[in-house]
Amino acid sequence: MDINLTLASEFGLKPWQVENTVSLIDDGNTIPFIARYRKEATGSLDDQLLRDFADRLDYLRSLEEQKEKVRAAITEQEKMTDEISAAIDAAKTLTEIEDIYRPFRPKRKTRASAAKEKGLEPLAVKIYEQLSETEPYALANEFLNDEVETAEDAIQGAKDIIAEMISDDAAARKQLRYVCRTHADISVSSSEEDLGVYENYRDYREPVSKIANHRVLAVNRAEKEGVLKVSLDLDKLHGMSVLTGLHVKNGSKSADLVREAAEDAYTRLVFPSIEREIRNELTDRASTESIKVFARNTAELLMQPPVKGRVTIGLDPGYRTGCKVAVVDETGKVLDTAVIYCALPHSKIDEAKEIIKSLVKKHNVKMFAIGNGTASHETEVFAADVIKELDCGITYMVVSEAGASVYSASKLASEEFPQFDVSLRSAVSIARRLQDPLAELVKIDPMAIGVGQYQHDMPKKELAGALDGVVEDCVNSVGVDLNTASPSLLNRVAGISSAIAKNIAAYREENGSFKSRSELKKVSKLGPKAFEQCAGFLRISNGKNVLDNTAVHPESYDAAKKLLKLCGVSDEDVKNGNISVLKKTVETEGTAALAAQLDIGEPTLVDIVSEISKPGRDPREELPQPLLRTDVIGIEDLKAGMELKGTVRNVIDFGAFVDVGVHQDGLVHISQITNRFIKHPSDVLKVGEIVTVWVLSVDVDKKRIALTMKEPKENK
Repeated sequence: MDINLTLASEFGLKPWQVENTVSLIDDGNTIPFIARYRKEATGSLDDQLLRDFADRLDYLRSLEEQKEKVRAAITEQEKMTDEISAAIDAAKTLTEIEDIYRPFRPKRKTRASAAKEKGLEPLAVKIYEQLSETEPYALANEFLNDEVETAEDAIQGAKDIIAEMISDDAAARKQLRYVCRTHADISVSSSEEDLGVYENYRDYREPVSKIANHRVLAVNRAEKEGVLKVSLDLDKLHGMSVLTGLHVKNGSKSADLVREAAEDAYTRLVFPSIEREIRNELTDRASTESIKVFARNTAELLMQPPVKGRVTIGLDPGYRTGCKVAVVDETGKVLDTAVIYCALPHSKIDEAKEIIKSLVKKHNVKMFAIGNGTASHETEVFAADVIKELDCGITYMVVSEAGASVYSASKLASEEFPQFDVSLRSAVSIARRLQDPLAELVKIDPMAIGVGQYQHDMPKKELAGALDGVVEDCVNSVGVDLNTASPSLLNRVAGISSAIAKNIAAYREENGSFKSRSELKKVSKLGPKAFEQCAGFLRISNGKNVLDNTAVHPESYDAAKKLLKLCGVSDEDVKNGNISVLKKTVETEGTAALAAQLDIGEPTLVDIVSEISKPGRDPREELPQPLLRTDVIGIEDLKAGMELKGTVRNVIDFGAFVDVGVHQDGLVHISQITNRFIKHPSDVLKVGEIVTVWVLSVDVDKKRIALTMKEPKENK
């Protein structure tokens, strides 16, 4: 296989794009670096496509490696033929390679191997040939010995051998897989009286070809919990016709014996194996798509706009142990902490109000961030009352606590806040999540953030890899302040390991703020390759070089300075945003001519101009700001038809959960998102988006809220 040619075909790329991209990956360049600073080489491929490309490259290389191993193993057995060699060359998946190797794989003790040890393989071959002149039982008498006492015993042994031969037939397996994928059903049953959340799956069946990914994951989990029994159901005659069509030759006395062997092979060997494969295929497909949804939601959550420049109180709600309070300044520095009791059983509302009001006045607090866990609703009601009484423009937002407890109990949190107990660290984290979601959430294992479905059922390695890639892409697309970023944030920058991140922080502590990017070269263990990968993603505000506060890479500084000189634009002009001359020059000269004059590629020129136009820009600030509230309503206040503003908290296969300010998120089913057909809710919605919804129904007892995004006819 020509791997580069295969990649070009599958991804719709030109040969030079594939060759350059493979070379860049093999040279140890990170995906963010390649996507941002090697656009000319790749044809401006984006981060996600590059990650998919790298994964596919690894798979194809593993496939080629496995082909060579199988080829060598079969050759060593002196059983290689031109036909087998051609089949190996033509194989496009690891499953096909496994099918080819199956007959040659060393087997554990089987009925067939036992029959072969008794000398019955020649009899099996003769019967399988199904020649018209063959008399099976007369022939069987020739194979009687101390271990094979009767012709019936010999025939049975021969059939065991034939059954294994049929089971090992790659063509038969391939055809039966196709039949199962197109005609089999997933069948679910249970003897349990109460299926709980799985009640919808009682006596459930659905074609393999149509079953939705989230239903695959649901029945898998139920099966694992022992609640449901799940199987693949295929009409046996249909399945058997595949094997008999390939292996039974009618018109001979041996045909019935081969047909019996084929039925044995189907029931005992082939179908159970194919059933496992199909179930695994469905699970792999569902897991892959679920991981994509999880990754997409995580990216959207991380890229939520920061709410900067506001002193914030973080409230970590609780009943028995009280509500933990942390005040953080505009930069996230902790100013004050407290514990209040604003909910049962130790409800001390007046005292709690006095403490909060005192903190607000003392630190000029502008915003409350409330965790959405236990006692959240009571704390929200309390905060809304305080805001009304203060009447000074304070707003609040309920923030997801997902992963906060994981972070607060971590070694990282104890190093950051050794003076605080676990619960106070959570309050700090909640406040910082509102101020800068990305900077705070990178401290948490992305799997603990929980914006997906069935994440605990996903293959851990694949999920962790995908989410790590998402975090890396988000951090590098935003950029990181070299002088204020925590080691956790620095560790997510392309090319920076955890050791280097700690060394950068140690260097700052010892030498003060970085004055230029080039100073990074003095950091221990940060060599030329690491500098090349990370430098463009690190920002220095108010540094010696105005370009250090942009995404312009140091390797392009000469071209950027030449461009500024050509346009008569000074560093001060860039700082002050006086670059109209620059833009006019680019428009007049044209990017192609100007890029040639500067000896750089057009994509690089376009990026340089964009970055110089907005030094220190944060792409998140261009997105709609989060929905901040001043008042609260309860689920019992909701009525059908009520119009509400809400924030999308999670997007899954069958819909989206929306926070409408009543503590319990409401579900917008996929059928209620839009009037047009959509394949997936993510085609329309994303995490963090502010949407208008209408209440369809409310079940207060079960705490279920059904919402729609389709405006009621009477409102139109």
